[in-house]
Amino acid sequence: MLKVKEAAELAGVSVRTLHHYDEIGLLHPEEATESGYRLYSPRDLKRLQQILFFRELGFPLKQIKAILHDPGYREEQALRLHRDLLLEKRRRLDALIANVERTIQHERGERDMSDRERFEGFDFGSNPHEQEARERWGDKAVDEASGQAGAMGEQGQQEMNALYRRLASLRELPPESEEAQAAIGEWYAFLQRFTAYSPEMFRQLGEMYVADERFTASIDRFGAGLAAFMKDAMAVYADRA
Repeated sequence: MLKVKEAAELAGVSVRTLHHYDEIGLLHPEEATESGYRLYSPRDLKRLQQILFFRELGFPLKQIKAILHDPGYREEQALRLHRDLLLEKRRRLDALIANVERTIQHERGERDMSDRERFEGFDFGSNPHEQEARERWGDKAVDEASGQAGAMGEQGQQEMNALYRRLASLRELPPESEEAQAAIGEWYAFLQRFTAYSPEMFRQLGEMYVADERFTASIDRFGAGLAAFMKDAMAVYADRA
């Protein structure tokens, strides 16, 4: 049996995350000490592993809870599909990384690059495992996980700009400050309405704000240094999630 801090350290998540899972009924350990502290059994840890697999694939917590509570849920079947989806995700990422490397070499004058090569790795067709995921977990869960559930629209654009302005007003504060984390939490919640981001994906998005000059220029229109501030604040938020 593990205490909540021990379970959090083992799984690489925060204690706050486990408390949140408990509060929403996603992972509620049945065992407790005489003092009332929750204890995580091997069964609880297996469930936590399943939750984190779904999170890595971008499923919202509400949908993960519905899937795990479904009487027809079978752990081994889910693990096999997790594996297939993650392998497909890796294949696509490897292809895109290779494209980026070739493009860098081309821009440096180290190699030629054809128009066809520029678009190798981009694949917006259907995932061969997506239909199986839809059959097992439903269209809504998969759509929300893949970011197909809605479009931003004019109102969403206005909300986004307002959040940028708020974050810009805080960019002189430490990224880990309460005010900065509250604002970046609103940014995370806003993005979740359009694309399901795991904390790690959120961190990587922040890194892209600085790595890609186009993103940096667009974001820094609201205040010089905003992109770098958001990157750091998003990394702190991901660590604490």
